[in-house]
Amino acid sequence: MMEEIYIGIDVGSVSTNIVAINETKEVVFSQYIRTGGQPLESVKYGIKQLEQAIGDKMVVKGVGTTGSGRQLSGILVGADVIKNEITAHATATLSTVPDVCTIFEIGGQDSKLILLKDQIVIDFAMNTVCAAGTGSFLDHQAERLGIPIEKFGEMALQAKKDVRIAGRCTVFAESDMIAKQQFGFSKADIIKGLCEALVRNFINNLGRGKKLEPPFVFQGGVAANRGIKAAFEKEIGHPIIILPHFNVMGAIGAAILALEYIMDTGKTTKFRGFNMMEHNFSPSTFNCTGCSNCCEIIQVELDDKVIAMWGDRCGKWTNSISS
Repeated sequence: MMEEIYIGIDVGSVSTNIVAINETKEVVFSQYIRTGGQPLESVKYGIKQLEQAIGDKMVVKGVGTTGSGRQLSGILVGADVIKNEITAHATATLSTVPDVCTIFEIGGQDSKLILLKDQIVIDFAMNTVCAAGTGSFLDHQAERLGIPIEKFGEMALQAKKDVRIAGRCTVFAESDMIAKQQFGFSKADIIKGLCEALVRNFINNLGRGKKLEPPFVFQGGVAANRGIKAAFEKEIGHPIIILPHFNVMGAIGAAILALEYIMDTGKTTKFRGFNMMEHNFSPSTFNCTGCSNCCEIIQVELDDKVIAMWGDRCGKWTNSISS
């Protein structure tokens, strides 16, 4: 008998994450892919890798998508549920840490703070504008210092002195780093200061006016950086949990939501199948002139046939496509 699996896809600006879970919510496949400005191609590649990994041993029972590219990827694969990142990340974390109260999530281009009480999201904040609170900030500074980003966290833990870096802006951070280097501080000291600057920026921007309570869970690609984990623990004065699949939690949450949806409704998945990845999907946009809103409409064509449209406030174009 073939094992039943549920696929979760998280499409972001930096990475596309694809996971498969079984009925007990155990991860049986995980793939991290650089999006590279080509979300459709990265999803197709990930789905092909999944097909090769599971062969004919498993059957897909449901699919969920999340992330900034959730609508487009959902249309591409035939998703059963399409959910925002906050819901997906909270769902994945609650499945492992049911009493979690605070989730720190830092990715390559954005960061999120999610607050929960009694397993319900009660507040959240997102940073999608300032790079100083994201992984790209660390990547850029690592390149400037000539240090592989993989060794960044390890070096931060080797620091001998406290160095305060002005981290509220990448421009100020770079200027301050140069000054501190000229003062004779070591690279390890400066890297530790950068980690603390990122955490300080995160807390000040996203956590301002909010009550942060344990248990704390840290996820997203930056959670691999031990220097950032140490900086968070220093800032909040409490241990932080990092789960085994910290870098694909959004995809896990999407998969769990798909599982719950299929279980609750008893419906059959809309998954297009692995062969569908070879069809020609083409997205395009246009501005509706039906009213003063001038909504930007996104439409997706499959083999020259329009199969999905969204972006309109009134539903004129979205509702014009039959399911």
